[in-house]
Parts: sequence; structure tokens; C-alpha cells
Amino acid sequence: MSHLTRLDPLDDLFRGFFVRPVDMNTPATTPSIRMDVTEQANAFVVHAELPGVKKEDIHVHVEGNQVSITAEIKQEKEVKEGERVLRSERYFGQVSRSFQLAQDIDDAQAAAKFADGVLELTLPKKAASASKRLTIA
Repeated sequence: MSHLTRLDPLDDLFRGFFVRPVDMNTPATTPSIRMDVTEQANAFVVHAELPGVKKEDIHVHVEGNQVSITAEIKQEKEVKEGERVLRSERYFGQVSRSFQLAQDIDDAQAAAKFADGVLELTLPKKAASASKRLTIA
């Protein structure tokens, strides 16, 4: 059975005109890892944005064609005398992202670099194994 919803055209008209009060109890949204994945002739190259993360807190796991990136974000909170925090969008915790590539990765040759908040992964493609045709006896 379908669900009927009543729409009020005035809601759409006035949406965005008024500033809503800041909700002090709402936690900030969880950040995500933004990335670009490009394919070259013999490798995949991944650029993942991880601003404010130390390289010691980044973990990359490769299994077959599955790649997982996990990072722990630790930010110190600075409190000044006489200030009142109106909104804080900082995040403390762990972010992760997993994805599959079109071909298995040669994890022995894989390399990772981290500079200026950008993680660069060079993931060489594993040589395709020759398929074996079975003869039926």
C-alpha cells in the first residue's frame, strides 16, 4: 500500500529565508574520506583527503581487490577563558572507507605516501593468472 504525504507549498517557499537557532545538543556530522581513484595501464592510483590526521593514525588494508582505509582523528579542544562555544564541528573518532577495484592488487608491490593531508596509494595490478581448461574424462 502506498503512503500519502501532504505537501504544503509555503514550506518550500519559506525554506531558507529564516535562520534557525543553533542547537547546542546536536553532535556534528561524521566526516567522510573523500578520494579520487584513477586506473593506469599497470596500477590503480588513489588520492584520499585526510586533513588533520597524522600518518601514524592511518591504516590501509589490501585483500585481493578490496581496499580499506581507516584513520583516527584526534583533535585537541582549546577552551579560552570567558568564551562560550556556539557551534563546534570538530570530530573525534575514527573514519573509514572501503571499496573494490576491478582487478586484484599485488600487495607486495603496493606503496603509500602521505603529505599535506593527502594519502596517495599506488596499487599495482596483479598479473592475471592463466585460466586452465579442464578436459572431461
